[in-house]
Amino acid sequence: MRRLLILLALCLAPSLHAADDYREIKWEALVPKGWDPASEFKALDLDKLQDSDPRAMEALEKIKALWDRAPTEPSLAGAKIRLPGFAIPLENKGGKVSEFLLVPYFGACIHSPPPPANQIIHVVAKKPVTNLHSMDAVWVSGTLSLQYANTPWGSAGYRLTVDKVAPYEEPKKK
Repeated sequence: MRRLLILLALCLAPSLHAADDYREIKWEALVPKGWDPASEFKALDLDKLQDSDPRAMEALEKIKALWDRAPTEPSLAGAKIRLPGFAIPLENKGGKVSEFLLVPYFGACIHSPPPPANQIIHVVAKKPVTNLHSMDAVWVSGTLSLQYANTPWGSAGYRLTVDKVAPYEEPKKK
């Protein structure tokens, strides 16, 4: 009987361990190859435009519309990933956050315009996260889906059902 239990434990151990494995990705992986957000604006010399110029305002509106619909990378649908970024809580109830945006750089979405949708992740926590503040640097681990969300801070092209949120620490050198 003891041998059977040990054998059963050994057979189950790899699958239990695999559930904790997340593929660490970089933000660039979220952008489909060949997508160039500036392609429509190459003919426009933005350096020669003043902020109040109607052409500058029109270009800004076009950029915002293009970035709000930025394409996502289909190969990442359902991927279990680990990614660092900065948190922007969407709500905070009694110090607990169940939804937040994850962005690639400090100040993103706070300043205008926000990054493209394929550089904003709508994070949904299974259990609320405590002590999470705006622009906290964190590591998130979870399952990624291709799901757009419009928020007051910007349009997210991805949704991450998060399993783990941890304070950011530099990766160990190998």
